[in-house]
Amino acid sequence: MLSLANVAVHPSAFPETVERDLLQSFRSRRVDPKFHYTTYKQSRKWLALHESYSPSRTDDACAAIYDRSFKAAAKSLKAPSVRVIGLGCGGGQKDARLLSILAGQGTAVSYVPCDISLALVLTSLQAAEAALPGTKCDPLVCDLTHAIDLPQFFNLQPGARLFAFFGMIPNFDPETILPRLTALLGPEDYLLFSANLAPGPDYRAGVQHVLPGYDNPQTRDWLATFLQDLGVEPGDGVMEFSIEQNAAGIQRIVADYKFTKRRVFTVHGEEFKFVEGDKIRLFFSYRYTPDRIVALLSHYKLSTLEQFIAPSGEEGVFLCNRAGGQ
Repeated sequence: MLSLANVAVHPSAFPETVERDLLQSFRSRRVDPKFHYTTYKQSRKWLALHESYSPSRTDDACAAIYDRSFKAAAKSLKAPSVRVIGLGCGGGQKDARLLSILAGQGTAVSYVPCDISLALVLTSLQAAEAALPGTKCDPLVCDLTHAIDLPQFFNLQPGARLFAFFGMIPNFDPETILPRLTALLGPEDYLLFSANLAPGPDYRAGVQHVLPGYDNPQTRDWLATFLQDLGVEPGDGVMEFSIEQNAAGIQRIVADYKFTKRRVFTVHGEEFKFVEGDKIRLFFSYRYTPDRIVALLSHYKLSTLEQFIAPSGEEGVFLCNRAGGQ
């Protein structure tokens, strides 16, 4: 058990930035995804939800593709020491397994668990310590969408780097996050990237097939926590799940909260009024196919070296480097 954790906090996670983004979420009626993870209560609920519904936790065959991808990454890395940077580390179970596999092949490893949630950063730190006691860790709390100077931060220490980006792409618009990933990678770096997929040959039917993994009581309870902590009562409205498609033809599952009665509340001194029929977008999760992922990565100058798709077709892991890298 760690007795002390020294955690760096990037300015993107400072109070004034978080306050600004929270106000913008209500002004635009589009909730920034980070606000479902920032409190300890939300983090606990999300971790429990992940255990219940994530294929990587409930399907051994899906978990196996991660081990295969970890071994492929270990084989690609030639350096005697590697710095693993977990972008959106979550609970850290996958990162800890990755560290163990690298260490088992004789690689000296260090770890940077990185997330907007302090609770999740600390959970990942504990997972790494349990897997490899004494591993050098430099935990970081930051918002990937705002921390445009992360390349300089990560370049402070020389050596080979392996970036892990597991389960994150569904909750970002690709045009926002993928350029950030490309900017982070140097010519010697590698990226392990996972995506939630729509199984089967019919894209729309595949997205419909996985909808129950979202539209369920546990997910509803987790998402509702954000509004309830701000004073919205359980009977003020209903949560509605649907499927929509963006201009590029990529489909996503969305959750909207529809008010069925008038509700007025104040956030950081600003009053927000909702009347019957008003909606606020709580959540979205993009679902891809392997071909769509590879094409999207290529568009943002990320080369897919290998891909590992779960037998269910619901999840995939992609080993990448920057186009033009080794």
